[in-house]
Amino acid sequence: MAFFKFNNIRVAGVACAVPRNEVKTETYKSLFGDEEVEKFMEMTGVRASHRTLEHQTCSDLGFRAASELLAHKGVKPEEIGAVIFSSHSPDYRRPATAFVLQYRLGIPKEAVCYDISLGCSSLVVGMQTVASIMNTGDIQKALLFVGDTAGKSVFPEDRSSAMLFGEAGAVMLLEKTDDPKDEIDALVRSDGSGYRYMIVPGGGYRNLHASEEVVMCEDGNPRTLMNSFIQGTSVFTFTIFDVPRLIKDFFAQTETTPDQYDCFAFHQANLYILKQIAKKTKIDFERMPITLDRYGNTSGASAIVSVCDKYGSSSENKTIKVMACGFGIGISLGATSFEINTADILPIFEDDAIFEDGLITDPNQLYEKK
Repeated sequence: MAFFKFNNIRVAGVACAVPRNEVKTETYKSLFGDEEVEKFMEMTGVRASHRTLEHQTCSDLGFRAASELLAHKGVKPEEIGAVIFSSHSPDYRRPATAFVLQYRLGIPKEAVCYDISLGCSSLVVGMQTVASIMNTGDIQKALLFVGDTAGKSVFPEDRSSAMLFGEAGAVMLLEKTDDPKDEIDALVRSDGSGYRYMIVPGGGYRNLHASEEVVMCEDGNPRTLMNSFIQGTSVFTFTIFDVPRLIKDFFAQTETTPDQYDCFAFHQANLYILKQIAKKTKIDFERMPITLDRYGNTSGASAIVSVCDKYGSSSENKTIKVMACGFGIGISLGATSFEINTADILPIFEDDAIFEDGLITDPNQLYEKK
């Protein structure tokens, strides 16, 4: 069992940012029809989402979130010993986006930086990875970035996905402490047999120059090989059976019960799925913040988006116990628990800034000017 327990490490703060561009789900009625859109909103709970500009990335949003969080905490960039970017939406095929964020934030060269290629479970696996690094080394503070711009890979006329995804970037600050009561637990599982369930088949090195011919798929939605594909029935079955089993096992492994948690920050897959998971695991649905209605499915960032939405504008100064759960593309799923002070949860920021120096439209831009 891939269960991890880390002591003397705490979550010192979280922040997130979304694009300013808000898209109301009802605006799709002209494309998909009133009945289709109303049915979609009722089932998924998505009534609006935020979408990035053409050249805006989730690292741009993560940069804004990190800048705000470091300022809020009074942490200097030179104190950061690790930068991990966990996402399926990198700035480039190469290099890793973590290096770009290190450079933009002014984090020293001594820091370890790398990417983890994950989607909806990126927060849980990212926390486990960062805590492992800190547990075995001398790094005192680290930044974990999560988020996706999943809407960029969706075919515009795909009814199953075009209205579903929102886009966001989030960051978590972790730090070592002298208190053994500071604890992070994580349980992670993977099922590679479902690698086709959620996939963008083209554009990688398996099929780098995939055809962009539009094909009408068996589910009645048009797509190209460069677009996201979701095998709905298989994904639904996985979330309804495997995710509750994981959560129950997490409770058993940590010897905890649902009533011991103040907040269940779960991946915002869709409203029906979340209600089913809560029912099967005896989780109080009132303790599960829902952000689908305003931000859509924000992939790996959704747990932090939900926490920031619920507590970010609160004037309270109290410690809460959070259980986060991510599940999806891979197939990958995981659960984690941690405590955080509500004063260290920032509100959701809106931002349209783009890292202009990172926008390379001509190879000659890459040559250093002397």
